[in-house]
Amino acid sequence: MSIARRYEVPITISLWHSRPMGGSSTAAARMRRIFIGVIAMMAGNSPALAQDDAGFQAYMTTLRQQALADGVSARTAAAVFPTLTLNQRVIDLDRQQPGAANPSAVPAFAPYRIQHVDAARIARGRQNYLAQRSRLQRIEQATGVPESIMVAIWGHETNYGSYTGDFDLLRSLASLAYEGRRRSLFAGEFIAGLKMLDRGVTRDQLKGSWAGATGNPQFLPSIYLRLARDGDGDGRADIWNSPADTLASIGNYFVDAGWRAGQPWGVAVNVPAGFDRSEVRNRLVSPRCPRVFERHSGWRTIAEWRALGISPQGRSLPADSVMATLLEPDGQGATAYLLTSNYRVILDYNCSNFYALSVGLLADAVER
Repeated sequence: MSIARRYEVPITISLWHSRPMGGSSTAAARMRRIFIGVIAMMAGNSPALAQDDAGFQAYMTTLRQQALADGVSARTAAAVFPTLTLNQRVIDLDRQQPGAANPSAVPAFAPYRIQHVDAARIARGRQNYLAQRSRLQRIEQATGVPESIMVAIWGHETNYGSYTGDFDLLRSLASLAYEGRRRSLFAGEFIAGLKMLDRGVTRDQLKGSWAGATGNPQFLPSIYLRLARDGDGDGRADIWNSPADTLASIGNYFVDAGWRAGQPWGVAVNVPAGFDRSEVRNRLVSPRCPRVFERHSGWRTIAEWRALGISPQGRSLPADSVMATLLEPDGQGATAYLLTSNYRVILDYNCSNFYALSVGLLADAVER
């Protein structure tokens, strides 16, 4: 799950790309963690850090008042706020993310696809697809969201629940709110996390990514409060331990985001030699995720794309009346994709072409 992601290459707010299938980290990642730890130890006794701690505690007084005014119970506030300390590591991780003005070229999609739509992830996806088939069928009948799409989101976010994150969500969100660059966003998510406790979620369950995403589907607290669902009838929306609740919640998210039943996310296509891309160029600037959408063509019907010589690879094209955009993630001469409005729903979950394409391709592979 993203927090207003505005970058072409996904940032590490959720966990779907933070660990390989086996859960082991790369040597480079280990070195980064060691480096951050050394810096933290060096700063441990510095006056600046002491000032940060004092400033953090002062801000917690303000945040507590906000939480109480927003309906958080006094009992929950009294239990949580005395336990909170500044987590400099999450602030450092947030500051390492690329900025929207970063002019660096977008890398090729192929290496990312190979890493995230790999044989092991596909195999585990098929296992979970079969194990949860009866539940998935019921959810698809109720929502119109394909079973394979729900499984692919689960697999991409947390490798089917094998790693959901170990950061203390409330401490992370409080630290990010204090840091201030996106204070309104993170303060709101922190207060939503407190409301989860008021609903009966335990503090131990509130673990996840450094930026506040939690559970199998990596929901932010505000998304959990609004869209998490009980899929097994026990009266709780347990997205940490229940596959049924996880899948029902993902399906509900996609319905809320506008998924159109019976329409595919997209299809791989061939672009003919000599194709005039200037004729289909998108001349609109999206207010959301502009770097993502600037790579898409303008909208055309499938019939219009066929008339321009676009032909499918393997799967048939959607109905002639369906609207789609063209995306060539690896440039001219490589596999391209015609993408429907349902692709935009996947982007709503995480605004990255690489993420959305790999979710769609993983879903296709799982259901074969």
